[in-house]
Amino acid sequence: MTRTWSTPAPLVAVAWVAALALAFATLLADDNAGRLLIGLATLLVTYLAVFATIARPRLTADVNGLAVRGFASTTRLPWHEVKVKLQTTRRLGREQQALELDADDRLVVLTKLDLGAEPEEVAGVLHALRP
Repeated sequence: MTRTWSTPAPLVAVAWVAALALAFATLLADDNAGRLLIGLATLLVTYLAVFATIARPRLTADVNGLAVRGFASTTRLPWHEVKVKLQTTRRLGREQQALELDADDRLVVLTKLDLGAEPEEVAGVLHALRP
């Protein structure tokens, strides 16, 4: 059984719309400083939209292990090499969870935004899939 998780498609669509709106706002800006700031925001939002589009699905799990997709490549982690942990941090007065995939030479941290689901739920599914 193969399970996949990725950034929700509606959120990716919103990022693309925001990138287009910012690009349009860059063209309409009157002063150079405003054009520069809006242009930088456009580049950042466009980068995030491209990444969220290319790196789909972000995490795939099957009987052989995990696959984490990035910008240019997919990292495969066999079950015997990876430890699945749930990390809770406190930011701005709120607790946030992240899924940590700790392999021998790499650490992958995935948030709710990356997974499109609560990290706690994904960790439970991964522990159930693990042979």
